[in-house]
Amino acid sequence: MKTFDAAIFDLAPVAMWIEDFSGVKRQFDQWRAEGVEDIRAFLREDVRRVADCSRKIRVLDVNRKTLELFEATDLEHLVSNLSVVFRDDMLESHVNELAELWEGKTEFSSNAVNYSLSGRRMDIQLKGSVLPGHEETLGQILLTTEDVTEREDARRNEAQSRRHAEGLFEYSPVSLWVEDFSEIRNLIETVRERGIVDFRVFMDVHPEFVRQCMSEIRVIDVNQATLDLFCASDVQTLLQRQVEIFRDEMEKPFREQLMDLWEGKLFHQREVVNYALDGSIRHILLHFAVLPGHEEDWSQVQVALTDITARKKAEAYLEYLGKHDVLTKLHNRAFYMDELNRLERKPLRPVSAIIMDLNGLKEANDQLGHDAGDALLRRFGEVLNSVVSRPNHAARIGGDEFAILMPGADRKAVNAMVETITELLHINNQFYSNAPISVSIGCASSQDGETMEDMVKRADRAMYDDKRAYYSGHSFTNAPGNKKPAAVTVASTG
Repeated sequence: MKTFDAAIFDLAPVAMWIEDFSGVKRQFDQWRAEGVEDIRAFLREDVRRVADCSRKIRVLDVNRKTLELFEATDLEHLVSNLSVVFRDDMLESHVNELAELWEGKTEFSSNAVNYSLSGRRMDIQLKGSVLPGHEETLGQILLTTEDVTEREDARRNEAQSRRHAEGLFEYSPVSLWVEDFSEIRNLIETVRERGIVDFRVFMDVHPEFVRQCMSEIRVIDVNQATLDLFCASDVQTLLQRQVEIFRDEMEKPFREQLMDLWEGKLFHQREVVNYALDGSIRHILLHFAVLPGHEEDWSQVQVALTDITARKKAEAYLEYLGKHDVLTKLHNRAFYMDELNRLERKPLRPVSAIIMDLNGLKEANDQLGHDAGDALLRRFGEVLNSVVSRPNHAARIGGDEFAILMPGADRKAVNAMVETITELLHINNQFYSNAPISVSIGCASSQDGETMEDMVKRADRAMYDDKRAYYSGHSFTNAPGNKKPAAVTVASTG
């Protein structure tokens, strides 16, 4: 101990040992004389050789921190119980220390496992250094043993969590994709930096942008359920033939997905149509999520695809019979009433309503037959279906009466909707000049404290005022079916 300041050694905050490896050195010399060259293989061949070396090590001194760490009262107590401290998986890590000394290194380090005298298992970061003057005999080696159990427990827990997550991914019954959307984010931000405000109009004008974004998706990984869903023999085949899977109807929902991302919706879902590699159609419920920690660059997103093909026909049947009018393909009155009640419960305001009634439908039925009347209703339904999208809803609420509910829409939005309907009706009537459609329209936007029912009543009254004005200026002979141009009249209330 002459080479050490005893006080510094004893008060060091790290467990320190001074050990005599001269017996190990003599054993090394004997094995060399016997022709041993690969010490690692030699020791692992018979673990008892490692134990023999360990027994030849003599502990000369330890500091106070060592006694505390290993729960020993003094040096003698510790030394007499070394078999408790160094055992089991300690011997495997001891091979590395012995090998480095065999190779002539004067410093070494390794991870090991030790045990306190009470049996507590500890992960140890061990570092050793041959003290100056003892390089030939290994008579004094300074070792430090730092308890890194907490760190290693965290590492093991992380590794276990990773294996668990990988298992959930690989064996999930749902098709899972991990993808890189970072280049798509860059493209969207470039558009935003150009001052574009209406992204939907931008995509309408530049459909090639949507296709470019689709081409920039980079697939990082897929699970087995994905290969099964799309009839792919392996991942490479799937990736090489992606264009056969994502085609036709896929562009439209992807466009909506881009719209969600533009609006900052990093978690969304929608139904899409894909195709298996055998050509069969797959109706898919797509769940999209930017994975935590990647919100800023979208470099890792998860796409979960649930196959809903088997139940699609049943859902369509329930959808159109339960909530839609078969003739016009619009929502029916039952859905309309449910939506009114839903909007009543929601805090979103204003809510606007557009009430519409076909002019002269009865006369068309009487003069031309109900098939002609049905054709008018069907055409008007097509017009409304082409201009009304979520969160707005269009419904046929009576024989010739229609309604559009527009949550969050003010008068400006309502006027824009009516103008669009008017323009499309004008175009439609040009194609059906022998049976032009004429519509009376009433509009209303909710006022503070007003119920949805009262707001709709105001729109309804406005529509009837508009209809009276229409009929006061038109004879019944001007019903749909003649050659005279039809009118679209509008009345509104606040």
